[in-house]
Amino acid sequence: MLPKQYRLRSAKDFKLLSKKGKLFDEKFIFLKMSKNDLNFSRFAAVVSLKVSKKAVVRNKIKRRLRKIFTENLENLKGTFDIAITAKPAIFEKSYLEIKTATEELLKKANLI
Repeated sequence: MLPKQYRLRSAKDFKLLSKKGKLFDEKFIFLKMSKNDLNFSRFAAVVSLKVSKKAVVRNKIKRRLRKIFTENLENLKGTFDIAITAKPAIFEKSYLEIKTATEELLKKANLI
């Protein structure tokens, strides 16, 4: 589980991220990131109702994204606020495909 301090939660932080963050796009996910003034990076996984109407499926995808982020937390260059948003195509992807795409996206954003 992702420790509480590494979670991006407040509406104010999301507004700031959407206003001044950089967007990176991959096959079935996209990443929005901006530099923060903290000593650690924060992360949010966003999975909308467009992906699936079932909360069980959306939560499963969020858990997978959080696990991938937790595994790469120590490899991050600098401190950032990061939001990864799932597109509807993620619904049929396996964990390995999601992990590969997420790590490619982190490399594209020059975070790892």
